[in-house]
Amino acid sequence: MLVKEILDARTEPVFSLEFFPPKKQEDWDKLFETISNLSPLDPSYVSVTYGAGGSTRERTHNLVTRIQQETGLTVVSHLTCIGAEKSEIEGVLQLYREHGITNVLALRGDKPADIPTLEEAIKDFPHAIDLVRFIKANFPEMGIGVAGFPEGHPETPNRMKELEFLKEKVDAGADYIVTQLFFDNRDYFDYVERCELAGITVPIIPGIMPVMTKKGMIRMGELALGSRIPSKLLRKVLEASDDKEVAEIGIEWATKQVQELLDHKVKGIHFYTLNLSEATLKIFRNLKRG
Repeated sequence: MLVKEILDARTEPVFSLEFFPPKKQEDWDKLFETISNLSPLDPSYVSVTYGAGGSTRERTHNLVTRIQQETGLTVVSHLTCIGAEKSEIEGVLQLYREHGITNVLALRGDKPADIPTLEEAIKDFPHAIDLVRFIKANFPEMGIGVAGFPEGHPETPNRMKELEFLKEKVDAGADYIVTQLFFDNRDYFDYVERCELAGITVPIIPGIMPVMTKKGMIRMGELALGSRIPSKLLRKVLEASDDKEVAEIGIEWATKQVQELLDHKVKGIHFYTLNLSEATLKIFRNLKRG
């Protein structure tokens, strides 16, 4: 089923989960234990990340197909195009077509570390919109999601120009937008309103990831460039006595975020799980629904 169809059919907010392919074979069983633990939440779909330059391509495909075969869940495979030629992307999409995988999240991706400059890394797909157009032209049955940045894309300081680019991706065939993580819902609500003013009407799904450790908070800032830790949250984390307390703070903060988003009737919420189940389960238990 296409994510677009899921979003159109549901009157209540949908929940989705993101995983990444483990590097070590022994971690695969742990991941599927996590997926099993989270299955009672009845996620509408799950997504699987994909490394630039095909660094995790085979693991991503193996994970996507295994999740689909063993769980019956709708799966969205991330697809990055940086450093890729059209023949490579066509091969990946053809493989997905053969395995009945009909949803992708179209991303440009980050420059691979072994390529000196961005110009050298860009081949047939300079931007994510080029990937969206390629998929739409050659694999029209595919559902396409794209990324959004409530706090601004780190490479596009001009926020108005950023929305122009996003509108172009939607006009090229993107069905929905899933956002980078954020910690202040005001950034999301403002982003949605500005998207509406720019003529973007597809669903914009907020992405949530709770802070779980002090080290993890620093790492999140590196992975999600431009993300802002509100001073109130930052103070609580820095003053925490240990990471157990940090996790409690992070889950409480994320719960309040999700509750407010649900109260505002968002179309869905996307959880960045980091292949762990505890935080997401606790957030769900904390929610007041119905």
